[in-house]
Amino acid sequence: MKTAVVEKPSTISIEEKEELVLGSGDILVQMQACGICGSDLEKVFGQYGQPSMKLGHEPAGIILDVGANVVDFKKGDRVFTHHHVSCNSCHYCKHGDETMCKKYSESNLSPCGLSEKYIVPEWNVVHGGVLKLPDSMTFEEAAMIEPLACCVRSWRKLNYQEGDSAAIFGVGPTGIMHVMLAQSKKFSDIFCFDVNDFRLNFAKKLKVSETINSLKENKLENIINQTGGLGVDIAIVATGSLKALKDAIEIVRKGGTVLMFGVPSKGSIMDLDMNKIYSKEVTLVTSYAASDEDTKEALHLIDSSDFNVKQLVTHTYPILDSQKAFDHAKSGENAMKIIITK
Repeated sequence: MKTAVVEKPSTISIEEKEELVLGSGDILVQMQACGICGSDLEKVFGQYGQPSMKLGHEPAGIILDVGANVVDFKKGDRVFTHHHVSCNSCHYCKHGDETMCKKYSESNLSPCGLSEKYIVPEWNVVHGGVLKLPDSMTFEEAAMIEPLACCVRSWRKLNYQEGDSAAIFGVGPTGIMHVMLAQSKKFSDIFCFDVNDFRLNFAKKLKVSETINSLKENKLENIINQTGGLGVDIAIVATGSLKALKDAIEIVRKGGTVLMFGVPSKGSIMDLDMNKIYSKEVTLVTSYAASDEDTKEALHLIDSSDFNVKQLVTHTYPILDSQKAFDHAKSGENAMKIIITK
């Protein structure tokens, strides 16, 4: 059984793992599609700040076998499986902070989602970590459930009104999902920033208000002028770039919100003029991962055809070419979402 693992910094190896032993409450899944996420890239090429170094947390596949005590799922079911699942009963969960739950970080797929086969442990099975897929949904679309769920969760933390404006810094796959969410909520103006012209051109297809290459032009003042001198209501940083975070604070209006969504490297430090944040009453919001409720909402959005996530998939690689896939995802050359298949 082939599994992708981080061998050393910037290097992925494909290891042959022994066949998995299925527990009485577990589910065995054959992976069909698994997306590469920014946090995966951080694990391979950066300094990831979370405990798990397992690759692949956007997997969808077909159930090969179920434990003797599993009643809600059967062999042959097409499923999406979440890697982390909260307890829904601790102090964090009761306050809506499910991704801070101790069990959330402890639970995971075995050996990982980026494997030909993997086990979904009983904890995940009984706590909502497995979702059956509609027959109309492809596995590639299902691999987009988790990243969309992360976006859905972050929007639950924002205050906004119809007709508001937004700036999206980083229009990779999740950045485009944020664009789609803003459009679904009837935002009037959406400004997109990136350093990748391919991705900016992709954003243009969605008819956003303006696209700006941050390396080639500084249009922060122009955007502020286009919003009546106010600045945008919401600035979403869908990249780990600290410069983008600084620009977001500059461009957001007084009383506006900056959402820190992208994954910064562990130990990232920046200088901020806190007087500016204070005097502008800027709200800085962070959002990490997604709960089972966010995941269900994402599945519903994709199934309802309100969100054409399939258009984001530009490349697929077999699991044996995981290194090439990750190198490609890191460069972002002519690419949006990159999916690894069995």
